[in-house]
Amino acid sequence: MKQLQGLLAFVETAQAGSLVAAAERLELTPAAVSKSLAKLEAQLGVRLFQRSTRRLALTAEGTRFLDKARQALRMLDEAVADVTQSATEATGRVRLSVGHAFGRQWVLPLLPAISQRHPGLTIELDLDNRPVDLVAEGYDIGIRGGPIEDSSLVARRICRLPLALLASPGYLQRAGVPRGVDELRGHDCLAVRFAGSAPSPWRFRTASGGRGAKRLEFTPQPRLSVSDPEAVLDLALAGAGIVQAGLHHALPYLRSGRLKLLLTGLHDPGEREVVLHYPHRRYLAPRVRVVVDTLLEQLGPPGDLHLTVPDLLARCPQADAGAEASTATKGRAPARS
Repeated sequence: MKQLQGLLAFVETAQAGSLVAAAERLELTPAAVSKSLAKLEAQLGVRLFQRSTRRLALTAEGTRFLDKARQALRMLDEAVADVTQSATEATGRVRLSVGHAFGRQWVLPLLPAISQRHPGLTIELDLDNRPVDLVAEGYDIGIRGGPIEDSSLVARRICRLPLALLASPGYLQRAGVPRGVDELRGHDCLAVRFAGSAPSPWRFRTASGGRGAKRLEFTPQPRLSVSDPEAVLDLALAGAGIVQAGLHHALPYLRSGRLKLLLTGLHDPGEREVVLHYPHRRYLAPRVRVVVDTLLEQLGPPGDLHLTVPDLLARCPQADAGAEASTATKGRAPARS
């Protein structure tokens, strides 16, 4: 605002009644205050004060302008006070974008406690599996699985994202338990398909292990595919086929026996992770920081979110379909070819 210094000089001079008194309040010299007033009058094209060697008086235009100038400075003071308060207190709106399944299972249950602890916050959670542009779409925080492509974002890892091959006992009883990668070709496969992309290949290592182990890929040709990780688990629970899914989504069903792990000694999907990200590190608003810090603390280890497949098998060995397959099922060919 070009006229800010002039407005301050004008209002202080009008209230103090002299250039000297106004200069003391503004911590300037009387000459600097006089120069600011002259510049303001030139910009406005009107005389605000009648000056003499002994007297300083507002003109009619100056009297009318004084109320508006005071109002403008008061609004500016309120704006500064508001933003200063927001820099020290957790108040205002926080928008989060989280994948649907992860958000419902892990983030949503934490929000009531955050809201109660910080009553000045308004939290908006969007559950959406599509990629989002945090800056362009006005989000403060995003949580997604996999790599974050925008390197300008601050990324904080929440957990690893172990994937597992799963199927229901009913499907395995009907179609057989696959013993190797080649046998998957005879099975019904399910897939999660995001934003029209092709299903991701399933990756394996050879049974030999060690330095000579080879990496194998199997690209499923799914008979059924959906865009939501929870929905594809619903299909697996219904006996529709084999799915590769996040372990933390499937944990309740593995523990209850409604789903079984497949090819645990061979399946090697690689390192993936769930990441919390936000646009700026410097001057992060307290309203955003308290949500970021709480989510990272509550979603941190230990806990189910950080279990790996070996961890689960150590605690729940019956979750491995291969380990508990019956002699009659062992080695039998799949029902479909």
